[in-house]
Parts: sequence; structure tokens; C-alpha cells
Amino acid sequence: MHLTEAVLAPLRARYGEPEPLAWEGEVSADEFALAGRSPERRHDVTFFVFDGGGRLALIRKPQYAPGLWRPPGGGVRPEEEFVAGVRREAIEELGIEIELERFLVSSEARFQCADGVIDWRTHVFSARTEAERLDPLDRREIAEARWGSAEELAGPLRASMLETGRALWRYRVALHDAALGALRHD
Repeated sequence: MHLTEAVLAPLRARYGEPEPLAWEGEVSADEFALAGRSPERRHDVTFFVFDGGGRLALIRKPQYAPGLWRPPGGGVRPEEEFVAGVRREAIEELGIEIELERFLVSSEARFQCADGVIDWRTHVFSARTEAERLDPLDRREIAEARWGSAEELAGPLRASMLETGRALWRYRVALHDAALGALRHD
């Protein structure tokens, strides 16, 4: 994996020490295939983007069940500088410029299935934007983007994710819970 300690140490120095999160779960064969579709990528970066009024950017992908929204994120490419990769993902998924503020959570997850095991890392950051309007550029990957709130993510959206019964949504809930907890400590 290209997100080595040499990449992560300067991020911790600049954006703060993240809360650690360990997660392990049995995933379905479909979820295992989704997590393993790019063997060279075993990470994602999730970013909680807030505007000046405290609204939280949320995305919905085409394959999501109705009512499922989450904070945006994606992968940093091997040839990209980390912050540049996150900014690229924000433009693709939200159509906006962002500035990272704080390193909230660093997770180490293990997705288990009869087909094997995938070790996965997620790095969660808070970010700010001056943008008012969300307009994703990558319409193939992102069906919609909208403004919501941390309260919505912790309440009805959390419940919707858990109601799916899917392990990868339970993982997302654990990430969101940890990130919201870290934000409350500000």
C-alpha cells in the first residue's frame, strides 16, 4: 500500500493525531467483491466537509438504496501527493474546493468472507469550504450531492445504514461515529 508511515506522519504533524479505530467484520460475497475490485487499493479517505454555516456535505452513489447518504471520499492515487488527491476527490464528488482542517480518525479494518480477508485502512478528515452549491463532476460515480448536518448523519442516516444489514454500512457507521466523536472534542 502506498499510504505508508512516510506519507501519514507529516499529515499527523500538520492536522493532528487521529483517533484510532479497529474494526473487523464478516462481509457478504458481494461486499467482498466491492472492497476487492481494485487489488492495488486497500484504503480510502473520507472527508467531513463543512461550510461556513455548519452544513455537512453528503453524497449518494447510484447503487445506494433510497435514503442512503454519507460524507464523500475516495482513494489517493500512488503518484499523487495526499492533500492533492483529497482535493481532487472533493472536486470529482462535490464540485468544490476544500481545505483540510483536522485528521479525525485512522482506522484499520479487516473484511472477512469465505473468499478470504481484505485488510483496509480509512483516514477521516474534517475540511472547510466557502462554496455554497454542490455540483459533482463525476456523475458516473456520484448520483447526487447535498448539504445535510452532523445531526442528520448521527440520527436518521445512521439508522438507514444499519437497517441495510450490510457489514460495509456498519463499518461506515463506526467511522462516522468515531469522526463525530472527535469533532465534539474540538
